[in-house]
Amino acid sequence: MKQIIIEGYLPDQILSLPDEQLDAFVLSGRPIVFRAGSAEILGEFKIKGESLIVELAQIDGGGEGVLPALNSLAQRYAKKRGLKKMEWIVHALNCAEPNLKLRRVMERRGFQIVDIEGGGKAYYQVYEIN
Repeated sequence: MKQIIIEGYLPDQILSLPDEQLDAFVLSGRPIVFRAGSAEILGEFKIKGESLIVELAQIDGGGEGVLPALNSLAQRYAKKRGLKKMEWIVHALNCAEPNLKLRRVMERRGFQIVDIEGGGKAYYQVYEIN
């Protein structure tokens, strides 16, 4: 399987960056736009207590396994940081042009549709890190 390049880095290269550098750019408390494979993604990553929260607001393009690649990277990062849970919030329900393939993927992976405080309905999943 071909690895997804994220902003010019392979997942292992991202994981080898110093925590301070990742915290400054990725866990900044602000939404960021980044490229993963052929997708351009607007998202926010934060640590709250013992959880890594991944919130994706917009995904343009993709289709080559970007979400599973992000999930794998986020899970490895959470383990490295000693976190216990991952929480995913994907705002993909009220798009002007909904991606039906994404909907099938989210449902197959066990995401639930929930009301996010201040954010409307979104796909949501929380799970323990092994």
